[in-house]
Amino acid sequence: MAADREERSKAASTGASGLMRPPRTRLDQPKSPRRRLLPEYDPEAFGRFSERIARFLGTGRFIVWMTLIIIVWVAWNIWAPKDLRWDEYPFIFLTLMLSLQASYAAPLILLAQNRQDDRDRVTHEQDRKQNERSIADTEYLSREIAALRMGLGEVATRDWIRSELQDMVRDMEDRQILLTSESDEGDR
Repeated sequence: MAADREERSKAASTGASGLMRPPRTRLDQPKSPRRRLLPEYDPEAFGRFSERIARFLGTGRFIVWMTLIIIVWVAWNIWAPKDLRWDEYPFIFLTLMLSLQASYAAPLILLAQNRQDDRDRVTHEQDRKQNERSIADTEYLSREIAALRMGLGEVATRDWIRSELQDMVRDMEDRQILLTSESDEGDR
């Protein structure tokens, strides 16, 4: 059965002239990846590498090492025997090396800054969304507190109930006094 399929696919790919036609592309299947001439690299790995270099370039350790290398370079090329010197007084090779270092350092630092900007942008977006949620929660709680205050305004407070009860007790005492005085007068 598999052999029949292979024969049919070969027959379909050859024309009447017997020449091979390019395989027909099908929309229901993904294209096979083409072979690339240049090697592929992982941009994230390269970005992490550039961040490490940029982080190292911004340390005091780098400044100390660079200073020591330059001092040794200059000292060697001034005081070493003439046949062992590799860069005479104007230090053109040293200038070239420092220029190369700067030409590689600048793009790596910029790449690291761009990655940091991307991270900052994501962080700011998350902070903004969190702030929006906090504001919405605060507004909701403010409305709830206002509703509770309005509801409490209609509810009898302890002081109001106490004053009403005291008034009622006084009224009852007054009525009792009146009733006792009326009953005393009626007895006489």
